[in-house]
Amino acid sequence: MTRVLAIIFWFLASMAAQAQIYVLTPDRVFDGEAMREGWHVRVEGGRIAAAGPNVDQTGAEVIDLSGMTLTPGFIDAHSHVLLHPYDETSWNDQVLKESVAERSARAVNHLKDTLEAGFTTLRDLGSEGAGFADVGLRQALEKGVIKGPRLIVAGPAIVATGVYGPKGFHEGVTVPKGAVEVSGIENLITETRRQIGGGADWIKVYADYSWGPAGEPRPTFSVSELKAIVETAKAAGVPVVAHAGLDESMRMAIEAGVETIEHGDRGSLDTYRLMARKGVAICPTLGAVEAIMRYRGWDGRPDSAPDRITDKHDQMARILRAGTPLCNGSDVGVFDHGDNAWELELMVDYGVSPIDALKAATSGNAKILHLEDEIGAIHPGLVADLAAMPGDPSADISALRAVSFVMQGGTIIRQP
Repeated sequence: MTRVLAIIFWFLASMAAQAQIYVLTPDRVFDGEAMREGWHVRVEGGRIAAAGPNVDQTGAEVIDLSGMTLTPGFIDAHSHVLLHPYDETSWNDQVLKESVAERSARAVNHLKDTLEAGFTTLRDLGSEGAGFADVGLRQALEKGVIKGPRLIVAGPAIVATGVYGPKGFHEGVTVPKGAVEVSGIENLITETRRQIGGGADWIKVYADYSWGPAGEPRPTFSVSELKAIVETAKAAGVPVVAHAGLDESMRMAIEAGVETIEHGDRGSLDTYRLMARKGVAICPTLGAVEAIMRYRGWDGRPDSAPDRITDKHDQMARILRAGTPLCNGSDVGVFDHGDNAWELELMVDYGVSPIDALKAATSGNAKILHLEDEIGAIHPGLVADLAAMPGDPSADISALRAVSFVMQGGTIIRQP
């Protein structure tokens, strides 16, 4: 009986939120494409009803956002909510020593922090040894049990046999792995179907990893194996994302038909041009690389930057020269949840204009995730996922660190 009453209460509260009408009055609106001075936004039934310089305020609660910029809710397309920063606990110890229950409990806090920072959608790319716990978190969010961003999940992910960690144990010891190990076309088809059946929205495959004789990265699957994954997922209407850093692996994954490449450190200019022609997006995950280098002792100064940072700058120059679709995906979890805006600051540091960084985190990512008809812009009919912050992030991207208003689906999460 108590559970029934709780469900009824949640339903009534949800309906009340959707019935609420708001008019938001910032100084300017970034609508997903351009900055619009003097625009206001009307929200009805959880969606944007109007946006422009002359918005009807009849019957609405007016929320004064003077001095602020209103934007679409931000999208981070490469997160790991079941991980926490590696300077707190190493990846190995998280996978080996933290229970799925503990990791899920941590994830609840991570999701809350992320939403309050203005990130209203995450694509979470692998549970890193926690099975389908990400699917459970998504379901809890959908039911209103917990608060957090809209969650698009990849489940356990797929890696070649013998490739992924944790490693270093003798053959008599069985340890959990950070992804499901599979080899051979038939087994890959079966595992892809299993992960889709388990609730994965995207399938993630590791197209390369550090498993060469000297620990160097090498391709993990053949093109035929990658194609088997993509074709199986495509039949179910599920897209595929590939972890790939080597130019060779990237081209194999592109040939197989993946939709986004994660990391892409050694991608050549020709490969990035190929991605641009085929509409394959790159998530460079700058924040993860910067964080790991700092954990290893780098002080963050450009004049003392390690080769990995210099190489990352060179990579971004190739991406921008090629015009490759740019995905905002930070690999958050390597660093603090709720600090997702760091990736956008780094994009600007690495040569992306502030307005293009904002596009990547809103309309660009919405298109990449096939959600452009629902989120990522401030247009009538779209879901009212919104964020506001003092100042103008198109002039100073660091303004994103001071988000003080968040709305998700027409419900106010935080306000000044």
